Amino acid sequence: MSVVTELGYLGLGVRDLAAWKTFAANVLGLEVVPDDNPGRCRLRMDYWYQRFILTESGSDDLDFIGWRVANAQALDETQRRLRDAGIAYEVATDEQCEQRQVLGMIRLQDPAGVLTEVFYGPRVETGNPFYPGRRMHGSFLTGDRGLGHVVLEVPDPERSERFYTQILGMRGSIEYELNRPNGPSGLLYFMSCNPRQHSLAFGHVGSKKRLIHVMTELERIEDVGLARDIVKHQGVPIRIDIGQHHNDHTISFYPVTPSGWIWEYGWGVSPPSGQAEWAKAGIWGHEFVPPAG
Repeated sequence: MSVVTELGYLGLGVRDLAAWKTFAANVLGLEVVPDDNPGRCRLRMDYWYQRFILTESGSDDLDFIGWRVANAQALDETQRRLRDAGIAYEVATDEQCEQRQVLGMIRLQDPAGVLTEVFYGPRVETGNPFYPGRRMHGSFLTGDRGLGHVVLEVPDPERSERFYTQILGMRGSIEYELNRPNGPSGLLYFMSCNPRQHSLAFGHVGSKKRLIHVMTELERIEDVGLARDIVKHQGVPIRIDIGQHHNDHTISFYPVTPSGWIWEYGWGVSPPSGQAEWAKAGIWGHEFVPPAG
């Protein structure tokens, strides 16, 4: 049984916050909420107070990742596992919990050096409905599946797999051999913790950034097509065009974010099978579009 229940939130360091606000609202359809700090904002996609925290910085990469557990007892169990494994962590201060709007949290570095926050009790305001940044046919599919998934570049995938399975209680294995055009190939591990086929994937595939991509799922396939039309109309580059994956059966495409990494916008994610299998190609499409010039 997984200790963590969902991918709760992500912290992103961005070089151009103004460009990100426009991209988040007008392309992705997320709700942009200003912050008292002009160099920061938060993004909403459902009733949660925040799903993404954007901070203006030079990194254009992942700042931190937040994994939810059910309650205080589950957070205690996570601390026990960490102590037994000799992995250092710190209990978050009241101020840090206030920043994340959670009731309790611990912080640690995962094997790849990613700042990892395990928390319980997020602020969820059902009296404050999500207000999309642009017209949408439906909304984002979250609920017990979390915000979506994240894919990371890690130096030692086997070590990362042991951490996420043995400490955080996730399940998964190698599912895909990624072959990059004019680049190194690598095996990707996919980890699940709820009805979403995977909430995390990672591998050593030669990415220059820690963050390879973020995926958000839509309730209606029309919104995937609408976003693709918007991207083409606005001249936003697409790195991987529309297609369908073999493992989670998602129909999606990947526009390039203002930070240079890609965002998967998709529909139709299947549940995890619980059994290991892998492939070298998708079902159809997902043509790689090389950068212009």
